[in-house]
Amino acid sequence: MNVSSTPSNKLLATLSATDLAALQPHLKFVELLQGTVLFEIGETVNRVYFPHGGVVSLVIELASGETIETAMVGRESVVGGSSAVDGRFSLCKAIVQIAGAASVLDADRLRNLADANADLRSSLIHHEQLILVQALQSAACNATHTVEARLARWLLRCRDLTGGDDLQLTQEFVAQMLGVRRTSVSVVAHTLQQAGFIRYHRGNIRILNLDGLRETACECYETVKAHSDRLLGPTLTSDIA
Repeated sequence: MNVSSTPSNKLLATLSATDLAALQPHLKFVELLQGTVLFEIGETVNRVYFPHGGVVSLVIELASGETIETAMVGRESVVGGSSAVDGRFSLCKAIVQIAGAASVLDADRLRNLADANADLRSSLIHHEQLILVQALQSAACNATHTVEARLARWLLRCRDLTGGDDLQLTQEFVAQMLGVRRTSVSVVAHTLQQAGFIRYHRGNIRILNLDGLRETACECYETVKAHSDRLLGPTLTSDIA
């Protein structure tokens, strides 16, 4: 597959020409449909995904049936990259939150390439560190911040990953990711809409006032963004500035 013919994935785009050439013949293009589970908790990770668009949520499922998001991955990173550096079993469930597309690579092949290439291995470790940062920040955020601030933070993060202001999301799915009741999301989404920050209609959330949403969001958005910029380079925001 010719990666250059598809929307950019930041990890692939920042690889050296030699490293990319080693991966390119083995990459396959796939559509990521909303709600698709890429792997479950405890499963062997056989395929690694480099999203070009859309968002994948990494979640934990509780015995009560609740699902809580720990991290989000989009066009800046990789899903399942840990299988190439520190383990073959998934510690979370990966589910497509917003539809998109990705390049897919056999995990064993990536592991072999990373073992032989220190720069590629280092890049994968940085991306896994960002997932850990998100998980740690999410734990603190869920324990201390209001649903309104968390929703604003979450929408901003989605915007960074998708590169657009229109997000195809239902309130039920948002509630699951935030670990709150759907009624709580409905109330908060209505408040943000009344303030003119977003417009919500039939599974579509459109961001109208970026500054207002940033003022509403908790500190966790900027904290994760700063870590992302430090570990991976500046966020891909040129097309949504």
